Amino acid sequence: MYPNLYYVLKDWFSVEWSFLKLFNTFGFFVAMAFIVGAWVLTIELKRKQSLGLFVHTDKKITIGKPASGLDLFINFLLGFLLGYKIIGIAIVKGALDNSQEFLLSSKGYLPTGLLLGTFAAAYKFYEVNKAKLAKPEDRTVRIWPHDRVGDIVVYAALFGFLGAKIFHNLENWAEFVKDPIGSLISFSGLTFYGGLICAAIAIAYYAKKNQIPFMHLADAVAPALMLAYAIGRIGCQVSGDGDWGILNSAFITDANGHLVSATAQQFNDALQQNHGYFYKEFGSLDKVHHLSVQPISWLPKWIFGYTYPHNVINDGVMMANCKGEFCSALPLPVFPTPFYETIISTAFFFILFGIRKNIKRAGMMFGIYLMLNGFERFWIEKIRVNTVYNIAGFHPTQAEIISTLLFFGGLALVIFSNRKKVTIA
Repeated sequence: MYPNLYYVLKDWFSVEWSFLKLFNTFGFFVAMAFIVGAWVLTIELKRKQSLGLFVHTDKKITIGKPASGLDLFINFLLGFLLGYKIIGIAIVKGALDNSQEFLLSSKGYLPTGLLLGTFAAAYKFYEVNKAKLAKPEDRTVRIWPHDRVGDIVVYAALFGFLGAKIFHNLENWAEFVKDPIGSLISFSGLTFYGGLICAAIAIAYYAKKNQIPFMHLADAVAPALMLAYAIGRIGCQVSGDGDWGILNSAFITDANGHLVSATAQQFNDALQQNHGYFYKEFGSLDKVHHLSVQPISWLPKWIFGYTYPHNVINDGVMMANCKGEFCSALPLPVFPTPFYETIISTAFFFILFGIRKNIKRAGMMFGIYLMLNGFERFWIEKIRVNTVYNIAGFHPTQAEIISTLLFFGGLALVIFSNRKKVTIA
């Protein structure tokens, strides 16, 4: 496990650069997911533009104006925060030991904050006034949907994060009630479907506001969403953010956090030895679900059972001969479901990307995406650890409920799109 990039370079290249502790591996892969997703979306929007599915909008801008006080203040503030927090974390003693606590506190390094803030404001003043005209001019620029990818990504990131936090806290209400402030500001604890729903609503509003046909935009974003999800799940797997499966009773964990093949009796003994942990997590040993799946000889064993050593949330029990901040491993191995989701979602991305030129009905591509996403998530939930609801004798998880709705919603969209017969090529 690599909680942050410091551990990646330490393990791969035997170098210890403390400032890299600032860069969480989960956050790194989430950023990569947005970058790669934006790239794929841009490709699709340009392709659809060439088919005549989008029209441009005109926007009036004024050039040649001097720098405003608000512009200078915003740049000073951004520069100040960069110097006060990001550079300060490498200067203030002990800040890297708990970078999240430092970033969310009022602590920082004032000299670098003031220095970078002043530099940012001065540079903005120089850049704007370099292009200043004696008399500012109004001009009209033509904007296509692919020119708005940056805005779309910002909307998706902001509302996606908010939605993911809201749905996670609804799913884990007991934890939220115990520490509401900590739950809201924590960098961990995100629910994908909450992010997807809230981001979709925000982007639908943005599309309507800017005269972008939503169904064509949704079709274009479908492959990007699938690939971004696959990359994001790499972050879950590499960092060990708690998004894992149920126990695989074909294995146990040794004192150093390593995977060991085991008999049923050895598994039960290990379960009893760690009853304190499981009582805390599940309330009863009877609620600890497990499945015995033997590994395939030509595949690595960790694909069938993983202990998530050095996980970023410090879940599990302390490993022997380990010193430092991240020294926990799960007391019994679990199915590494984020890895499975990365493989499945990557395969689904290639399917979507491969058929996109053959789809001739608006909305059908997005409907197929919803069906594939719902199908994948519904079945992966069968071996994942999640909060279970009691609804009329059924015991689904939040993700099972939403994935079922998405699958049938996608099916309805495919049928509707086919009947409507609005061609897109």
